[in-house]
Amino acid sequence: MQVVRSHLVRLAALAAGLVLVQGAALAADAGKGKQSFMKYGCWQCHGTVGQGSPITGPKLAPEPMPLEAMTAFIRNSNRTMPPYKEAVLPNEDLADIHAYLASIPKSPDPNSIDILKN
Repeated sequence: MQVVRSHLVRLAALAAGLVLVQGAALAADAGKGKQSFMKYGCWQCHGTVGQGSPITGPKLAPEPMPLEAMTAFIRNSNRTMPPYKEAVLPNEDLADIHAYLASIPKSPDPNSIDILKN
């Protein structure tokens, strides 16, 4: 019985964490996210609009990875990018950054740009 109760407590905590992440995503502000993207130095490796670079950091936008996956990576990175714990990059700012990256429009199809047509 104690084992079942322990598992239920863990599941409840996990569910509460997911609700908090979901709530942060719903309340996220792309304008604040752009400011945070610059403030925390994300732009230095990923470019000012998340376009990335083969040398410094991968492309993040448009269409960033889901917030939950992005949060897990940022918090636990063991690659070139150091991990950013919540004490350094609060969840609210991270959700705002995600909203900013999601707000960046796709580049136009080169065939739709008159000057690039043959």
